[in-house]
Amino acid sequence: MSESIGRPSWMTHPDTAAVMNALADAGGPTCARFVGGCVRNTILSRPVTDIDIATALVPGRVVEALEAAGLKAVPTGLDHGTITAVSGGRPFEITTLRRDVETDGRHAVVAFTDDWSADAARRDFRMNALYADRQGRLFDPTGRGLTDARTGSVVFVGDPEARIQEDALRILRFFRFFAWYGRGEPDAEALIACAKLSSLLDQLSAERIAHDLLKLLSAEDPRMAVRLMAEHGVLARLLPQTKSLTRFEALVDIETSLLFSEDPLLRLAALLPDGPDSGRAVARRLRLSRGRSDRLVAALGVEPPLKSWMSPRETRRAVWAMGAETFRDRALLAWAGSDRAATGVQWRALLPMAETWRAPELPLGGDDVLAAGVPPGPLVGKVLREVEAWWIDQDFPDDRLSLIEHLKSVAQGMAY
Repeated sequence: MSESIGRPSWMTHPDTAAVMNALADAGGPTCARFVGGCVRNTILSRPVTDIDIATALVPGRVVEALEAAGLKAVPTGLDHGTITAVSGGRPFEITTLRRDVETDGRHAVVAFTDDWSADAARRDFRMNALYADRQGRLFDPTGRGLTDARTGSVVFVGDPEARIQEDALRILRFFRFFAWYGRGEPDAEALIACAKLSSLLDQLSAERIAHDLLKLLSAEDPRMAVRLMAEHGVLARLLPQTKSLTRFEALVDIETSLLFSEDPLLRLAALLPDGPDSGRAVARRLRLSRGRSDRLVAALGVEPPLKSWMSPRETRRAVWAMGAETFRDRALLAWAGSDRAATGVQWRALLPMAETWRAPELPLGGDDVLAAGVPPGPLVGKVLREVEAWWIDQDFPDDRLSLIEHLKSVAQGMAY
């Protein structure tokens, strides 16, 4: 009797049922099975966010089946047999069973098949080559996927070098899955293959690398995986700027001790040397979005310098100058790079300021400067900046009358 994962809520949800019913109507009740992460995570009692389906139906028939059932079919990867079904507003990735015909480390030419074992043989790791039907019956074509999932063994399907040569991203995926699911010692053959073929990473697009690298860094504790990457020459291929893991490992420890949620971008910053140029170089290399790029560069800034012994007044001034998010990022990085035993209590005390204090706006504007007798033109901005500097130095007083009096004295002291 085969093992079962039961019938979890994601499997019986009406949106899921609508997709599976459409496929069954076209190819029979056994033509489609759930596969990969949804099956693996159910076995491990982890949340299921994406639902992937494998089917013996060819892509054209999948599209016809979905449309006949009134569901939207999006040809997201037609050449590779992938159609995204949209049911109830939720995406379901449906891929025809396939086998590789030709690969170059970046792209694969595939042939469609109705052989479930052949489809499993082209997948990356045995724990990802698990299938389940609508009744929850489990299918494990490699014979080891279920055991691997339960024991935290990240092992390639078949020959690790062959799997990597089919798609070089599998090097990074090995370390990513080890960070998320691995327990105990990593698979020795996989490590040897990853180190031997690490130069293939240079062929990959920046977007693919960035996606998996940030996924890896968002694991609860990715320290061992990153350490293995460094020891086997993979990290140097991806982030040649990285010279030490000390600050990165300390940051993960701080996040854990403070019960902070995992922050992959800040962890990426912790792997890099300080300085905005360092952040810009990596942001370009990984083609990060504008928002992520700006945050990375700001987090690695060095001006104004932060010290653990800053007074509340100095702290407010720094938060006002750089913004709450950047202050928090830089404070955590500085804490992780410091003697934590000596300064930890001080750094910890600074963080609430970034979370609770809301930087005010200067309660004066250009009209107030004009009303003080300053003629229109560049001098208006100059006067306003000088008043603002005084306001900051006075610790942001919420006293408009005092500000106007100071504005008048500044205006009188400047020659028009």
